[in-house]
Amino acid sequence: MADQFLLGIVTALILVFLLLIRFRGCRRKAHLAPGNGSSCSIRAGKGGAGTDVIVVGAGVAGSALAYTLGKDGRRVHVIERDLSEPDRMVGELLLPGGYLKLLELGLEDCVDEIDAQRIVGYVLYKDEKSTQLTYPSEKHHEDVAGRSFRNGRFVQRMREKAISLHNVQLEQGTVTSLIEENGTVKGVVYKTNSGEEQCKAFAPLTIVCDGAFSNLRRTLCSSKVDVPSCFVGMVLEKCQLSFPNRGHLILGDPSVTLFYPISSTEVRCLVDVPGNKIPSVANGEMENFLKTVVAPQVPTELHDPFIEAIDKGSFRSMPNKSMPAAPHPTPGALLLGDAFNMRHPLTGGGMTVALSDIVVLRDLLRPIPDLHHAASLCKYLESFYTLRKVFRASSDRARREMRQAYFDYLSVGGVNSSGPISLLAGLNPRPVSLMAHFLAVVIYGVGRLLLPYPSLENLWIGARLIFNASGIICPLIKAEGIRKMFFPATVPEYYRGPPSN
Repeated sequence: MADQFLLGIVTALILVFLLLIRFRGCRRKAHLAPGNGSSCSIRAGKGGAGTDVIVVGAGVAGSALAYTLGKDGRRVHVIERDLSEPDRMVGELLLPGGYLKLLELGLEDCVDEIDAQRIVGYVLYKDEKSTQLTYPSEKHHEDVAGRSFRNGRFVQRMREKAISLHNVQLEQGTVTSLIEENGTVKGVVYKTNSGEEQCKAFAPLTIVCDGAFSNLRRTLCSSKVDVPSCFVGMVLEKCQLSFPNRGHLILGDPSVTLFYPISSTEVRCLVDVPGNKIPSVANGEMENFLKTVVAPQVPTELHDPFIEAIDKGSFRSMPNKSMPAAPHPTPGALLLGDAFNMRHPLTGGGMTVALSDIVVLRDLLRPIPDLHHAASLCKYLESFYTLRKVFRASSDRARREMRQAYFDYLSVGGVNSSGPISLLAGLNPRPVSLMAHFLAVVIYGVGRLLLPYPSLENLWIGARLIFNASGIICPLIKAEGIRKMFFPATVPEYYRGPPSN
């Protein structure tokens, strides 16, 4: 036992050392698009009153934000490019932590009447073995669980909820740029649905939440977007999952595959294809890849519906974008949702993070009756950025050992399972917990290599495992910042009160 304890301490020290030497930070300045010179139509809220907040985008984040601020008495003008029902293959899984935020915002009825399915956890498959992981929601009301659904139905319910308030205006239009005067954002320039050019809308605060393909992101943050893989999506019809009300995650080679219900009769299948180029559908490469590489690794009970979905040929694909949150605090403007911060869609955390951010932003704005003091408001809202705080197959043995360590660590059960799953579920937002379990998985993996007797080969693989692990966690630390991630109470903005008039 003493030798094992010493080995764990040495491994942890090596990992910490590598984390420190890999950690570097850099920031770039943003440039706002000027809004000078062209004719415009000034849009105001309903009844001709002025607008307090402009919201760019009416997806999950924008609609929830508009309803939340409108309920607090703000006059909100929402501008959305397309108000028809979205047809997307992501944004279909809301974690239990996200459902808690719906309850807190008064939006829980938006998952009613859309055939949403309760999700209580996952089943993890690897090498014909499986382990069940259940969300630790015992401390909450029995209704607290994940929800899965058709994204478009959920978004339309959220939009209906927002415009049910008399002080929320929802308009179809495409925002092309922000209006900037002396370093302060005053509003937006947009084209209306009727084709009217260079319309302008003004408000003391503009919140940009126009999604993963935002054309305004680069003006407000350092938008270094990574595309590690692509999703290929299908819908399996009249398919029964082996474990009802659970997502099914297959750690295959080379693709991770995810199944989860999106209605009472449909199951979504997402195949994570490494790289940013997918096999061609036109010449049959996609069908061959799915049938010969992915299908043999799919559980027996899902194999036939999977093949049937392939034969229908209704494939959809999208790049999986990953972008750390690196904002440039700008007077009069704020980023939110996927426009601000993206993580790999396999985590299913996008909507939960956005709803959590809306709760934080609502609480920060409530004490401020007048939003027109842009400079002081900007300093105050820096608190928002403080408070808001995957594993793919590889021929590299060190990466394979990391995947195996992750699977075995979760299979142990107890805190080894409930801790990481509470993080995944959005029930535990503390970054320190994430680091603790990540380090534990790494130490667990290195320990498996070195016990009972280490070899030179396993020592080398263990060192590479630690190095690869640092490459996963360091970008997260770099993006959030050490103080904001581990010691948020030490950041001065955390203590700022509302700006005085």
